[in-house]
Amino acid sequence: MSPPFDNSDETGNHDAAANGRPDMVEDDPLLGTSPLARTTSHSLAGSYRRPSFFTVGARGTVVPHAMDHDRLTQQEWEEAVEEERDLLIDNNVLPTSAVSHKQQGLQRKISGLLSQTLRQSHGEPPQVSMAHPTALPVAAGPSETTALLGPPLEGVKTSDSARIIDKTWEEAVEAGLIHTTWQREAKVLVKYTAPLMVSFLLQYSLTVASIFTVGHLGKIELGAVSLASMTANISGYAIYQGLATSLDTLCAQAYGSGRKDLVGLQMQRMIWFLWTLTIPIGIVWIFADKILMAIVPEKQVAILAGRYLKVVLLGAPGYACFEAGKRFVQAQGLFSAPLFVLIICAPLNAFMNWLFVWHFGMGFTGAPLAVAITDNLLPLLLFLYVYFIGGRECWNGFTRRAFANWGPMIRLALPGFLMVEAEVLAFELLTLASSYFGTTVLAAQSVLATISSIMFQIPFPFSIAASTRIANLIGATLTDSARVTAKVSMVGAIILGVINITLLSSLRHYIPFLFTSDPDVVAVVAQVLPICASFQVCDSFATNCNGILRGLGRQSFGGYVQLFCYYVVALPIGFGTAFGLEWHLWGLWGGVAIGLLLVGLIEGVYLSRVDWERSVDDAKKRNALA
Repeated sequence: MSPPFDNSDETGNHDAAANGRPDMVEDDPLLGTSPLARTTSHSLAGSYRRPSFFTVGARGTVVPHAMDHDRLTQQEWEEAVEEERDLLIDNNVLPTSAVSHKQQGLQRKISGLLSQTLRQSHGEPPQVSMAHPTALPVAAGPSETTALLGPPLEGVKTSDSARIIDKTWEEAVEAGLIHTTWQREAKVLVKYTAPLMVSFLLQYSLTVASIFTVGHLGKIELGAVSLASMTANISGYAIYQGLATSLDTLCAQAYGSGRKDLVGLQMQRMIWFLWTLTIPIGIVWIFADKILMAIVPEKQVAILAGRYLKVVLLGAPGYACFEAGKRFVQAQGLFSAPLFVLIICAPLNAFMNWLFVWHFGMGFTGAPLAVAITDNLLPLLLFLYVYFIGGRECWNGFTRRAFANWGPMIRLALPGFLMVEAEVLAFELLTLASSYFGTTVLAAQSVLATISSIMFQIPFPFSIAASTRIANLIGATLTDSARVTAKVSMVGAIILGVINITLLSSLRHYIPFLFTSDPDVVAVVAQVLPICASFQVCDSFATNCNGILRGLGRQSFGGYVQLFCYYVVALPIGFGTAFGLEWHLWGLWGGVAIGLLLVGLIEGVYLSRVDWERSVDDAKKRNALA
């Protein structure tokens, strides 16, 4: 394992170590010529592959892709070394004196280990741990080459120390000495989940702010903003999100190969492509009132929804640019960049909603205006982040090449578009169906859909964390540890589901007032909210199963299961009971509950029988081709 620096020479060649390939590291006088160090890829950092990416929509859809070449940032690489060290200490392979360098400094903690390894390189026999009688070195006491207080050997670099850790790690994994505990995995999952959850909630709040604000104007306005949001998701935002997914392959491959100029070029191509598609999207939104009046029985709701879309169209180019820009920075490992942008934009968006709708007296029109302004601020602030903080090295200015060679990009973009659109459409059809039951029911459906989506932002980031952790452990050939993580994530998902049930059930008479002041809408929401609460465990469990499948590289199975359960089971049952048995919203949400229960059962049974060793072999093949 070597630091993630760009070590390409003038001919464009790259040493394997620079790309996280420990199997091809040259012989090092400090390490000796261990065949294992040159032939295995068990390193947590060397196997690190982000297994999926996500888009934050109504359901935060995850779209898998087969090739992911994201390189580690310096911080991620150092964290991987730390994790290897901690696991080696916990499994008694390294002495407990080799504590974290965050507390005492990396070199001081493993100076004894370095000294032991130097003696081996001079032909001296290694000291062997009696607890684990393998050829693994353990820390030696003070000698003529080490000071009593344990400072580093003169001339030994931090990167050399990390290589010692990595060599020891490789041999310990090969010997089957590395195991984990549920306590450790729980801490890791919580650490991964926290920033993701904040980012998800912030971006989803951009939509929720309009519903909060407009909902208090009246039930017609609440129904209109729900219908407009549904139409915008289906005919615009989901298209942008799905098509931009191709950059997660194109930009990441370019950055991983050292062609940083191509990262900016691919982003430019996607921006121009999305802006071109904004023309037909804009035509649909401009005439949305006429289109919706032909579909929705409530004419006044359709007219207001059309007005919303006309105004929010002003922010569509900015939203498209932000979707492409997110992939640009994420390909460079700058996952905090969108979070920083949202920390500024989310509160500002909520303030502008109140300012325009209530303070300036603009009414319903003020909400989409606030959204449009926010959508244009998102790429602007992201640009400032890249220019002043990080990511600028991959931008080489505008070029005419951005208008050519769109074919590979489009071929990668279409599958992502279909996956995103399928899931978004499935849930938004519930809103469209509810419009046939009257304005009150439509407004209630808007509240229920928003509540359900907010609750979803809690277990879904947890599934992303589990997916990433399991993928890392599988890549490091630690199948037993991966199983422990999977079990911990299952328990965690159930706990999160129970928490959601408790919140929705205990507050079902209070939550609706956050969205509307209409007593009829509040009554309908309070009546139907228990069924939304009832499937929170199923939803959380199914979401976590999807995360485990992504970590194992079995996304395709989960995709087929979801398509079957949504379109063959959930929607037919929901529509049949809602219209045929006249259960209305009870029927629509009952179908969703049955579908999610079926997803969890099918994927749970599959995971209980999956071949984890095969996933390790598949990971080795993918890493060999990376």
